[in-house]
Amino acid sequence: MRFTRSVLAASAVAALSVGTMTALASPASAAPNTTPQKVCGSGYKTVNSATVGSLGTVYLTYNASNGQNCVATIRNNPGKAVNMSAWIYVPDTEESHYDEGLFTSYAGPTYAYGKGHCVDWGGSIANTYVQVYGSNCGSLKEHRVTFTR
Repeated sequence: MRFTRSVLAASAVAALSVGTMTALASPASAAPNTTPQKVCGSGYKTVNSATVGSLGTVYLTYNASNGQNCVATIRNNPGKAVNMSAWIYVPDTEESHYDEGLFTSYAGPTYAYGKGHCVDWGGSIANTYVQVYGSNCGSLKEHRVTFTR
């Protein structure tokens, strides 16, 4: 069954808002100088980012040697564990991955093969959510949505 962007986004938002997703990793803790490259690994370069209100930033990174994208949501001020998420979806291939749970510093990494494809990605910290659709598609303009629940 092919998911459209709006169906995937609505499902992700609904699941996050009612807390039905489960964490794929134990709570992360990291030094305040956590970077997307430290979270995603060597070879990944930041190609896009979106602020999550004043709480942190969601980063989209890319590794040119393997064609993989990585998404990580990083808090500005690590501390008490809060609900966080990081997700990526490649509409052309329908590949999607997410990480959601209670984290002290960052959510992710989430990886998907993105070479030559547009990607949808986003994340959340506490009750603030960011979604970016049609990203990194050359001349096409991406669409960003930020909201608080």
